[in-house]
Amino acid sequence: MARCIHTHLPQDDNSRFHYMNLFPDRISRTPTTTTSNPTSLVGDDDIWIKMLKEAKSNIEQEPILSTYYHSSITSHQSLASALANILSLKLSTLTLQPNTLFQLFITVLQESPEIIESAKRDLSAAKERDPACLSYVHCFLSFKGFLACQAHRISHKLWRQDRKILSLLIQNRVSEAFAVDIHPGAEMGKGVLLDHATGVVIGETAVVGDNVSILHGVTLGGTGKECGDRHPKIGDGVLIGAGSCVLGNIVIGEGAKIGSGSVVVKDVPPRTTAVGNPARLIGGRENPRMVDKVPGLTMDQTSYLTEWSDYVI
Repeated sequence: MARCIHTHLPQDDNSRFHYMNLFPDRISRTPTTTTSNPTSLVGDDDIWIKMLKEAKSNIEQEPILSTYYHSSITSHQSLASALANILSLKLSTLTLQPNTLFQLFITVLQESPEIIESAKRDLSAAKERDPACLSYVHCFLSFKGFLACQAHRISHKLWRQDRKILSLLIQNRVSEAFAVDIHPGAEMGKGVLLDHATGVVIGETAVVGDNVSILHGVTLGGTGKECGDRHPKIGDGVLIGAGSCVLGNIVIGEGAKIGSGSVVVKDVPPRTTAVGNPARLIGGRENPRMVDKVPGLTMDQTSYLTEWSDYVI
């Protein structure tokens, strides 16, 4: 441990980055591209710049994180490289080496800039919608829902290229590593938040829109009675509570909410809340007659309420 305390380190603002260069053996096996001044290569990528600044600030607060942050973030020239690196390390096995996965992932990401744009939107979604998210770096390094979603985007790209063996391999490793099972055929929008993420299952023909929030234990599955297009279509801005099951080729309308533990087997109109097993609708313009079932309010108080936004479930 004495080697980690060096009294002759440079004292400029980048001293902790120089500190990393004292131990090249610790990072030589990671599939990264290093640079002595990472901020000089980031261009106008705002989120990536913020991540580099956050990483530097975190290292100043906790110098013990220097090696980890260097190999994960500050040694990379782009978000794509950092993402390929962390996914390759998280999903690797003794026989599926990080370098092999890194080359696969970085190739797909370089060919598909839309995946990186979606990743940025997902980072922003976590920062804006999850009170437990401290920073972009916190999400990037620690949120398995975010990482599972990005791995799915890569596997989905491979699926669309008819490289199904590889895409299913990635799906299997994500399921084992993150306890999130998203079929590579499923389509995911931008700004998706998989909060906690443990136990999330999304079927092959499911479609998830933009700015959707899905909590842990959610299943977007089939009923077992259908073939072909058999999974739910989730509209933009939908919130699906923990432990819910949304089953069959049904549509959950834009801005709808699914209460925790609900089982939904029929369409839910936009801006409507569905709760229970089987789920019932309790709000929204499409279903104003159900307003009088809001607990704790009299008929006089609820007679004028017809908007989903009037409810807090």
